[in-house]
Amino acid sequence: MTDAAQPEEQEGYEKTAFTADRIPRQAPPPPKGKLGKLGEAFDMARLPWGHYVGINPSEFEYEYFGEWYRDYEYMGEQDFHDFNHLNELRWSKFVDEDVGLIFRFFRFWFVVVSHGFSFIGPGGGKGGGWFFSAIAFVLLLIVIIGEILHPGSGSFFDLALVPLTVFAVCGLATICKILFEKYSIRFYKSNQNWSDDVAFCRRSGLVKSFQGNFPFYEFDAFIEMSADMKGNQYHTLKVRHRYPQFSKDKRSGLPLEFTFPTDTGSIAERYAMWDMLSRFMDVSQPLPDIPRLEPFRHLDPTTRAFDEVGKRGRPATYWRDLYASVDEKELTRLRWEHHEKVNAAPWGSRPDLMAQSVPGYEDSYTAEPEDVNAYTHAPTKNVRFVERPEAASPESQSDRNDTSH
Repeated sequence: MTDAAQPEEQEGYEKTAFTADRIPRQAPPPPKGKLGKLGEAFDMARLPWGHYVGINPSEFEYEYFGEWYRDYEYMGEQDFHDFNHLNELRWSKFVDEDVGLIFRFFRFWFVVVSHGFSFIGPGGGKGGGWFFSAIAFVLLLIVIIGEILHPGSGSFFDLALVPLTVFAVCGLATICKILFEKYSIRFYKSNQNWSDDVAFCRRSGLVKSFQGNFPFYEFDAFIEMSADMKGNQYHTLKVRHRYPQFSKDKRSGLPLEFTFPTDTGSIAERYAMWDMLSRFMDVSQPLPDIPRLEPFRHLDPTTRAFDEVGKRGRPATYWRDLYASVDEKELTRLRWEHHEKVNAAPWGSRPDLMAQSVPGYEDSYTAEPEDVNAYTHAPTKNVRFVERPEAASPESQSDRNDTSH
């Protein structure tokens, strides 16, 4: 894609590894709409490069139901390293399973039924089985009252057969859910394969895909907005290749892009996701300090050096010890406490390093609110939109060479 001067090879990383202060000179992006970019009308904001805030999205620090720890405790460090979609080498975006479509079909419905009718819900709470059983209990009372008022209308067992069947189905679903959660890890450990061929690769600085491999600095992050028929807004972080003429899918014609969903519904969380992904790819930065990456911090050269001099400021097993002792109620409290921290961070109006490297790059930028969550509001006098300040010239300007595609 480019013949840019590359940073000197660091120990443990390839010469193509990415650092924010060594972004090479690149070609201008194609004119808007020329290639029919999907979703262009719904792009609310293009997020800036560099100038990290250093805050991770809430769900990556305090995962729902502690799923990462359950997997890690069962598998051990080495197996979890390969099973996990995220390690010190790559952030995988594609999973393939060694199972057929028929198996997947029946598994899907097995999970829907067993989890939907179980008495046990997510995190050990009450599941849908209680709702269906309550309806069945009311029906059973109606049947009993009817039998009392009109004796001989039918045998008690025949009249109560439907409610009793609901009780039995919910009880069986509960057993199936318990067995599934106990043994599914063992199954996925053998059959779920996170791909190294479709991934954001830290040590090489490349984004690998079925359309080819491209430097990370050739991608841009966008907040994409969609709405349903009721007017409810949904916001997604899209990481899209800047030069789709070289990477669009040959069959569908769609541009190369990756979606990074976040469960907590503020736009600031999407900014935090991009910040974390950028720091993950930047080998001048330690790995993001999140639970899923903690077991592998010593395997990454930059992170190991960072931790050895005490800059992390936490025990080596901080997240492991926390999840071993915390319950879901406490995790929820910590998650929302961190969510407030994410919302209060200074995401808006930061300089964009990429504007120094891509001619015409600033033309695709529009003013953003100081509080990025205000994107969800209709324009009012209470929302202050500001221009993004110009980025300072990089220290390594001499290492930038003009390139063309």
